[in-house]
Amino acid sequence: MTPDLNTPFFSVIIPLYNKENYIEKTLKSVLNQSFKDFEIVIVDDGSTDKSLDIIENFQANNITILKQKNSGVSIARNKGVQVAQANFIAFLDADDLWYENHLFELNKQIIAFPNVGLYCNNYEIYHTNEFCKPAELNLDYNKDCLIVPNFFTASITNCLAWTSAVAVSKKTFEDIGGFDPDLKTFQDLDLWIRIALNYDISFNPTITMSYHFFIDDSLSKNEYNIMRYNGLKKYHEYESKNSGLKQYLDINRYALAIRCLLNNEDDIYKKLKTEINFKNLNVKQRILLKTPKHIVFKIKSFQKFLIKNKLYLTAYN
Repeated sequence: MTPDLNTPFFSVIIPLYNKENYIEKTLKSVLNQSFKDFEIVIVDDGSTDKSLDIIENFQANNITILKQKNSGVSIARNKGVQVAQANFIAFLDADDLWYENHLFELNKQIIAFPNVGLYCNNYEIYHTNEFCKPAELNLDYNKDCLIVPNFFTASITNCLAWTSAVAVSKKTFEDIGGFDPDLKTFQDLDLWIRIALNYDISFNPTITMSYHFFIDDSLSKNEYNIMRYNGLKKYHEYESKNSGLKQYLDINRYALAIRCLLNNEDDIYKKLKTEINFKNLNVKQRILLKTPKHIVFKIKSFQKFLIKNKLYLTAYN
């Protein structure tokens, strides 16, 4: 079959909600790609700031703008995929940045491994505007793209798949069911878990994007933490038969338990402690789960102090 020369190789899906301070740089990072065979589908999720005005001022014939009432990022991404023309989907959040080699390196994976379920580029994380570190992955690799032996064990510290660093075929995305529209949080990890349980996953060690992860004094809304807890419960049947998945979920339970402890959500905190196999945690994590709340607060404050001084220490290593 002769390929349709009018069909782009990638459809870049950008959900947009009130990102007026970021979207211009984000969109320029796509337009500056060295690999040029792509379209951009932006789904405005009911923005109330100047985000929509900014993207409408871009003069590019490969940009499609869709508008919907505020319905959440999962529905926005799914809607973008529905109208996508390309066979391969690359996601980008409206406040993340691609380096100019991002799509080129994803294409390299697709050529090497045409039948895997998810293509993951390496990425780096800004913990302050001046302090950036590569993702910490539990995976042995050199400079070559590879099939990941175990997605779950590779993702113990940082997740191998970051939403703005991956690509997936449109067929795989549709077959696996897309992003869960009922999830306002945890929707990314939920999708990666479903894909990893059903497909091989590849990884490109080349760093091609960055995102900002700033620790602040805010805590997640109670409804979000309940949603995260229920999301983890979805895989109870699978984790009993998959030790890698069990460890991965227990690490996420640990992180959620600390969040709930600091947020005075004692019921969820106590449930999570009973569901974690403590053998899947390291010594620091086990100690923190048994540490009084006021001390955990002080530890978190000290961590923020260290980050400001460009030293990043966590309980994950």
